[in-house]
Amino acid sequence: MSLDSSPETKRVYERFQLIINGPALFNAIVTGLDLDVFPYLSKNPQSTFEELREYTGIPSHKLRILLQALCATELLEKEDGRYTNSSVAEELLADEGPESWRHILIGWQRIYYPAFTHMTSALRTGTNTGLASYPGSEPTLYQRLAKDSETEGILHASMGAFTQQSMPGLLENAEIGSLRHLLDVGGGDGTTAAALAKRHPETRITVFDMPSVTRIAEQAVQSGSDSQVRLHPGDIFDDPFPRDVDGILFSHVLEVFDAEQILHLLGKAYEALPSGGKIFLYGFNVTENETRGLLAARLSLYLNVLASGQGMAYPAADYEAWLRQVGFSTVRSVTDLPYEHGLTIGTKA
Repeated sequence: MSLDSSPETKRVYERFQLIINGPALFNAIVTGLDLDVFPYLSKNPQSTFEELREYTGIPSHKLRILLQALCATELLEKEDGRYTNSSVAEELLADEGPESWRHILIGWQRIYYPAFTHMTSALRTGTNTGLASYPGSEPTLYQRLAKDSETEGILHASMGAFTQQSMPGLLENAEIGSLRHLLDVGGGDGTTAAALAKRHPETRITVFDMPSVTRIAEQAVQSGSDSQVRLHPGDIFDDPFPRDVDGILFSHVLEVFDAEQILHLLGKAYEALPSGGKIFLYGFNVTENETRGLLAARLSLYLNVLASGQGMAYPAADYEAWLRQVGFSTVRSVTDLPYEHGLTIGTKA
């Protein structure tokens, strides 16, 4: 078999090679995180092989293999036998704070990617067959992990860290700062609410999520009668939305569900808001022709194979149509935000 030599064919072929070798190289990166290679090199640039061997405790031959893989990804640089983080590794992997890609990648390795071996069966049967790896009868990963605090913590650390990376498109929206009380539906571990509270100190924020998740959120926000951020445990489908709000946010939530469920949630939001109240839909947007977006594609596959068995990274036009369908007016979207994100805003007449 021979490929034509056009630049476009070469580009696609190079991407093909990267993708098919990606699982092994991805896990090499996570091993580097497990062994704290990147933080060590951040503090000790130009380290020798022997210094890394002594620090990691890995046998010489195995460390040789790992370092070659990390250099092949271009996350590590080797010159004159000494190793240093590349600028990308220094920025994304050396830090160990809550926003670090360390948490994102560990969550993807432990929870997301093992499920993808079930992809064919999940797409054929129309259900999230990857969920079989988790005990219980509940239909979503989130409900089953409510009984597994350790894995639930890994998942929310991963999602919270990615939220930190992808949040600028939401934080920079000035309209949220004009609100008196914002309801953050499905607000997770409180990462978004805490950041919005810091940016907009005059806005009160309530996080509405499952009880097991709001318990995690207590670590990210200061809850209490006089706190700017409050926690409201419950079921976002079955329990009523608080009525004393003038804004409602769905951030990284609606993509989990199908159109019928989304319309139900948007209808509840419409009923809860006063005239002039605003709704904000923030998250991944696939392109309008649904042909581009690596992050959107990964998310959509994860949702259908494991998380909920439905949903996807929808195009902005879908969200706009749903908002109009339940009654919102003056609907508009801001697209092409960082990390393939978009923000759709509607106002209740």
